[in-house]
Amino acid sequence: MSETPALQARDVRKVFRRDGYDIEVLKGVSLSLARGETAGVVGISGAGKTTLLQILGTLDRATSGKVLYGGNDVTDLPADEIAAFRNRSVGFVFQSHNLLPEFSVLENVTLPCLIARMDPAEARRRAVALLGEVGLSERIAHRTGEISGGEQQRTAICRALVMEPSVLLADEPTGNLDRATASGVVDLLLSLNRSRGLSLLMVTHNDQVASRLHRVIRIDDGRIAS
Repeated sequence: MSETPALQARDVRKVFRRDGYDIEVLKGVSLSLARGETAGVVGISGAGKTTLLQILGTLDRATSGKVLYGGNDVTDLPADEIAAFRNRSVGFVFQSHNLLPEFSVLENVTLPCLIARMDPAEARRRAVALLGEVGLSERIAHRTGEISGGEQQRTAICRALVMEPSVLLADEPTGNLDRATASGVVDLLLSLNRSRGLSLLMVTHNDQVASRLHRVIRIDDGRIAS
């Protein structure tokens, strides 16, 4: 019997209403991500990649279709339950980091734990351990504006992983980085995938990045093309 996928989308459709017209961005997307698998989502701008990632991550709701984590349907959970689920089970890494500039590196990483009302000492222990794992032990007291772009992205990765999610979703995580720094971020993500058994789904325009993942999912005009 095959193992239940970490993440599944079943016939996901998304329609936006603009200026009196319906715009169908996703047109029945179905995919699965195995436990411990890495996959890249590629396609031209406007193909629906980011919309798909937001729906898979429960940041947005599909017009129709299902999203399942570990075989459990999370599509229609109430808003408070979906927020709690997202906090503990899904990690996000964005192109623009989305770090809070008034907070230190350590404070940014512990934030999801504090939102979940975790004991502050345990939150700090987890954050310090993660930051050490990615080489940022000497930066924990720095504000995010005082560290480099690559260090900011590593901080964002730690924040995404501090709640120990089963799935990490990354939207152009190397898009604002130079080639060498971007390669280091991908190295880190793949290392974390191996060491933690983490399932990784990454939207990217970079073919070199996509080629390093287990599988590439190409989206064209709201549908999976290959």
